[in-house]
Amino acid sequence: MAGRRLSLLRPFRKKKEGPGADPTQHPEKMEQLHPLQEDPGQDQTREQDRPRGRFRRAAQAFLKFLGIRRKRNTTRPTEVMAQPDPSPTELEADPDVTSALTDGTGNCDTLPVVHATKSVPAMTAATTDTDTPSIDGTAISDIPLTDEPTNSGAAPPDLTAEADTAMTEGTADTDLVPRESVNYAPTPDSFEENGVSSPEQVPAFVRNVHQRLTASATPEEKLLAEFLRVTDEHPADVVFTLLRCAPSCDRAAATLWKTITSSGRTVEKVLPQLLRVMEYWPWLSMSTSDGDETNVFALAATRVIWEILQMLQRPEPLKKYSPHLLADLLFQISISPEQMPEEVDTLWRECQKQYNLPTNSKRFAVLTLKTLLCHIECEDVVLSMEQKHGWDTLLNSDTHHYAVGLLAREMRRASSPLFYPIALGVLRLLSREKPGWELPAMAFLVEILDCPDITQWRDSVLEILSRRLARSQCAEMHRLVLRGLTVLSKAPGMADGMRSLTPSLVELLWYTDRELVGMVLSLFINQVQDRDIPISTPTALRLAELLQTLFGHDNIHMQLLSIHLFRKVMELGVDKSKQLLKTHVIHSLLPLFFYWHNENQDVAEASREALLRAVGLLKRKDLVKLLKAEQPWRFSECLLEKDKRRAVEYLHQALSYLESPQEPVREAALRFIGIAGRYLKGQPEELQIAIDVIEGMTPDSAAVKSLARQTQEILRAVQRPQSSPGSSSLKITSRREAPLPEVSGELILGTPSDGTT
Repeated sequence: MAGRRLSLLRPFRKKKEGPGADPTQHPEKMEQLHPLQEDPGQDQTREQDRPRGRFRRAAQAFLKFLGIRRKRNTTRPTEVMAQPDPSPTELEADPDVTSALTDGTGNCDTLPVVHATKSVPAMTAATTDTDTPSIDGTAISDIPLTDEPTNSGAAPPDLTAEADTAMTEGTADTDLVPRESVNYAPTPDSFEENGVSSPEQVPAFVRNVHQRLTASATPEEKLLAEFLRVTDEHPADVVFTLLRCAPSCDRAAATLWKTITSSGRTVEKVLPQLLRVMEYWPWLSMSTSDGDETNVFALAATRVIWEILQMLQRPEPLKKYSPHLLADLLFQISISPEQMPEEVDTLWRECQKQYNLPTNSKRFAVLTLKTLLCHIECEDVVLSMEQKHGWDTLLNSDTHHYAVGLLAREMRRASSPLFYPIALGVLRLLSREKPGWELPAMAFLVEILDCPDITQWRDSVLEILSRRLARSQCAEMHRLVLRGLTVLSKAPGMADGMRSLTPSLVELLWYTDRELVGMVLSLFINQVQDRDIPISTPTALRLAELLQTLFGHDNIHMQLLSIHLFRKVMELGVDKSKQLLKTHVIHSLLPLFFYWHNENQDVAEASREALLRAVGLLKRKDLVKLLKAEQPWRFSECLLEKDKRRAVEYLHQALSYLESPQEPVREAALRFIGIAGRYLKGQPEELQIAIDVIEGMTPDSAAVKSLARQTQEILRAVQRPQSSPGSSSLKITSRREAPLPEVSGELILGTPSDGTT
């Protein structure tokens, strides 16, 4: 610094006369350095003081303009120079690149120069040092909205001549800062020294820069470079303030966002702040350093992301934040019209007015999402979604979650390295319980639960699934949660954590949704399969009651699941519950017996095994023996023989199976009714009910019709009163003495003549 000052004062020092020096040349140099005064008639005293005044004014001007004017190669912030990305100052030698930054407003080969009241000189070659003295006085609020750049070809005026001119015109002042006219605008260096000396002044700086760019057709590259430096140091304040100044991203704001995008380092600092805004729909209430708490629109941040994607040349800055960004975009697409505030609609109409954008903000979010996927090398995913009409499905509120699940599957199929990070981003958003977002986020999440990378997050996933299962009334949400729980139930070590879900799962068995009930049954089976986990008494009793209603389900898979789970309940119920279970087990004997006759061999075998477990629990060794010997035709009489008091109950239970869609089941029910009728002597009303039900059976095959007539004859025979001695009427002295009618040589009860059941 001292060297530069001495060089500036060199014209005023008396030089040594060398051997060949001409003494007459010294006045000529002085004449060249100091132009003639505008008023040659000034008094002699002032003429004598001129050398001293020149010295003082030159020093003042030097100090004053050193903080304001620099050569162009020193305007870049140090951190920007270190980046491979071209900053606005680095692009000054390339008119084509510079025009891109100015938003198409023209090329700017030279840096614009800001003027004071009188023309402010540019720095000479002697002022290339990067040291800058502090300058006081100029506040950010004094920045005017307009400025006039100097001609690019104008040579920088002489510093001492400017000092002379200022003194001659009577503008001498001891203050180092010149008086500003209404057109005075400090250069970026003065912003750094005065306006951005503390974070509290960053928002005012950003607002003024935006206003200046709004009023000027051609942006100052020095100003853009200073804006880039401030953004690099205070990204949050710059982002929030600029979104408030221009939520629709007008021309001036677009220029500033493109300036930010030109630096890879700065854009990486800005992206987290934009994502922070996008995450809070419809707006984020965040205070900047100056205390401004004006809401920032999430849609405004999406608009900026679109601008950045159009400008970004390399995907590296997006790699880190693209999972979070994709999740936020999916969330915005999921917003229903009812969740769209009027302020957001107004903002989007303003965006449409300024730019050729889609008429719907959700379509714009989809367009941004597709552009993002292309940037992160997922073009195949975009194409596959297009072929499967996934993007149109994504826009429909009713089918949105299906499309999100499709997107997850396509990304997984494409083996995208971002698939797992995106899933974690979705998981993070799910933990915040955003209204309207839970269903699509859950659709994405369930597609990745079987990935090895998700293992460490299973406890967090289980907590989220449990909360959704207990609180949601949406059948589709229940279906997705059950899909996720089914995957987790197969993982080792998850059984204990899932016990708390049992009450909620049991209640879902009452639903009429076949798929939903089947998923609940599968989940329970996974929990108890090959695991000796005791089932609590309340759960065992509830399941034993509900599962029997599913034995006759028209879906074979549901039948198998319910019968198999019922057997596991009897096996794994604690000792206390086994005693209480007996009532439910007794009630299950006939249904399991009838389904032992099912045409489907899997159902028949599952029923026999469950029936064997049931009679074992009831300690009926006689029935166990018959079942092991596979003698079903003797099971009915043996059951009734030791449990006569339940004959009426068993009769009514058997009548419901006369309408079974399977003929073997109907035949088994008729045979049982015939045997049970023999134990209803003296109960004509119950017998008549059975006769009437058989009479009203749906027309059936000849074999079933014949069996039905025989059963009615037995019931009527039991229904008739006993005859007096000597009467020719049928006399039934006991159950075993009652004759059995024969039809075509075949007993309707007992073992058929051909030995079949």
